[in-house]
Amino acid sequence: MHEKGMEEKNTSSWKEFLLLGLQYQKSPTIFLVAVGFMFFIAIIGNCLLLIVISTDSTLDTPMYFFLRQLALLDLCPIVPIVAQVFVSYETKRYTISLYGCVVQITVTLLLGGAECLILATMSYDRYVAICKPLQYPILMRKSILHVMSVVAWFWSCLQALSCSLYVLPLPYCKSNVIKHYICVYPALLQLSCSDNSIFIRISYGGSFLVLLLPLSVIFSSYIAILLQVLRVQSSERSHKALTTCLSHLCVVGFFCGAAILTYMTSYSAERSMINAVFTTIVPATMNPFIYSLRNQDVLCALKKLFGKRKQSK
Repeated sequence: MHEKGMEEKNTSSWKEFLLLGLQYQKSPTIFLVAVGFMFFIAIIGNCLLLIVISTDSTLDTPMYFFLRQLALLDLCPIVPIVAQVFVSYETKRYTISLYGCVVQITVTLLLGGAECLILATMSYDRYVAICKPLQYPILMRKSILHVMSVVAWFWSCLQALSCSLYVLPLPYCKSNVIKHYICVYPALLQLSCSDNSIFIRISYGGSFLVLLLPLSVIFSSYIAILLQVLRVQSSERSHKALTTCLSHLCVVGFFCGAAILTYMTSYSAERSMINAVFTTIVPATMNPFIYSLRNQDVLCALKKLFGKRKQSK
């Protein structure tokens, strides 16, 4: 009813859109339960990680400098997105203004781009630590860390703003129905009645710098790490390094693979809805366990933290 009426309405340009992603789910209740469970795990894991890194002085190292940013990047998008999905489902109100949609696109691109670049810097940090340990204090000193962090945030911010400033003034006269849970710019471009072919080509170039280039750095770093570790005769160390690298690559594959399918291929509503889960909730749930909570330093810091609380009581 909503979809048909809205699509047939004659208007110069839509200023409000319907997010009908849940209506295309065969079992929305099961989907929401799964999302709610992952959301709960992600909040607990990332908050715990932030508290531990911030309170334990032994974790004041380059690796945990980036892990703290990664935890924040995982928390920031999932809270408003999951809240919006649940509120929309409860109230049966799926509308969002054009400005609200553009803000959501900006935040999603900013945080997603920054996360991909931070993951690349983390892989480089591990590469230097394992393959060039004597140069590690020089190559990963605090000034370098801050430069890496600023570059990652600046570039992702530039890409997000350029995309948002392009889609904001476009005329949307085809329809106002977005078959998604959230606003993503490929879905919005589908509703525009202007020719966006040049912008799409330019956006592929931007996506290459934010997605494919960091991905190549990540894979190159982990391949170099594996080759270095395999040269060591310790089978236990080799097995541990192999397991760690594969688990890291698994998370990176989920996140970057889904992002590439969303932003660097022809748009598909069904595929994009699945990809949204793999670029937001799944990495946020897995990252604390794969990158940190399996780490002995973090586990020791957790024991110290909870030990102090028990003593204070």
